[in-house]
Amino acid sequence: MKKLLYFLGSLLATVAAAFFVSHWLQGFDNPGYVLIGIGHWSLETSLVVFAVSLIIGFFVFYLFFRLLGWLFRLPGQLKSRGKNIKFNRSQEALIAGLVDSAEGNWERAENVLIKHASHSGAPLIHYLTAAKAAQSRGAFDKRDEYLKKAADQAPDSGVVIGLTQAELNLSGNQFEQALETLTRLHSIDPTHATVLKLLHQTYQHVGDWQGIRKLIPSLHTNKILMEAEIKLLETEAFSQLLKQSAEIGNTEEIQSLWSEIPDYIKTMPGISAIYFASMIEAGAGAEIEQNLADVLSVNWDETLVALFGSIQSNNVAKQLETAEKWAYVHQENAVLLAVLGKLAVKCGDTFKAESYLAKSIAAEPTVQAYQLLGDLLFAQGDKDNASTCYKNGLELASSEIVSRIDTLS
Repeated sequence: MKKLLYFLGSLLATVAAAFFVSHWLQGFDNPGYVLIGIGHWSLETSLVVFAVSLIIGFFVFYLFFRLLGWLFRLPGQLKSRGKNIKFNRSQEALIAGLVDSAEGNWERAENVLIKHASHSGAPLIHYLTAAKAAQSRGAFDKRDEYLKKAADQAPDSGVVIGLTQAELNLSGNQFEQALETLTRLHSIDPTHATVLKLLHQTYQHVGDWQGIRKLIPSLHTNKILMEAEIKLLETEAFSQLLKQSAEIGNTEEIQSLWSEIPDYIKTMPGISAIYFASMIEAGAGAEIEQNLADVLSVNWDETLVALFGSIQSNNVAKQLETAEKWAYVHQENAVLLAVLGKLAVKCGDTFKAESYLAKSIAAEPTVQAYQLLGDLLFAQGDKDNASTCYKNGLELASSEIVSRIDTLS
């Protein structure tokens, strides 16, 4: 509009100037003329008419060439305008898709995002959001299709696409697929915080404690977890690895793991019990008998006492003798008395075994002590008292189960 006003203003100013010049020339006897000759043709006109014609001709040619230029630019302008319209629609579609996704309208969000993704300035966001929407409605094939399209559209965004894929795999309990993706991303960027965090979570889900153990230094160096969390994770990793080694009966691996565990973890409550229990379960209890006795002499622990009593010793009499030394200090300890009774049974000393088991029950009744005493009395032919022990043991076990149910409810 401004250009049109400028043009008309210029034209009017020129015409007005020509009019005043013509009026000024009229005051002369000869206002001037112009003669143009072309071959046998000639054109003669006054100076004013020629000047006005020249000015009008200039404006006509100016308009002609402006129109011609506009016609040449018209297809490009139409194309650009169409792109702008599509771009604006894609932006509106992105906002609508994000809103629908947040509101749980997964299918509608997916459709509107994919429809306008190709015209968007950020197609990656369209495809990744659509993939999440497809995941939420259980369309895993569509999810993978959108992730592939995202990779095609933004080949340089492999990490963010991979992280989205891994997160979706984890939320869909597809742990093996998530682990495969995260392992690839970890090889690309070993220090990426989100990759390390998701990889740690995935290892926990699949029970790959060896993988977690190898990952712990990176988690610590890159400050993915707090110091306390790192120690707890390291403790859990070694504990689980010890249990796994015990299940396959690999005593060499158990001892190797124990030698690699840092001292601050070894001193934590329950860790040494896992090691000794693993060795006993693997059938190597006799190898750690003296070690376990030494630990108990320094740090009293009822769990370790029970483990000591479960060792299949090569010298049960010596084992009983060692445990009896602790009784001088822990005379009323029900667990120790039950272990002494169990070991006395193995030694064939029924009188001592009965005495220890009776003292254990008097100190604190346990199902194991009742069962051991019942078995001992039954073997001696005292079926009535044996039945009483079994009955008391069953009642105690039942009350413990009821107490656990009440606690859970």
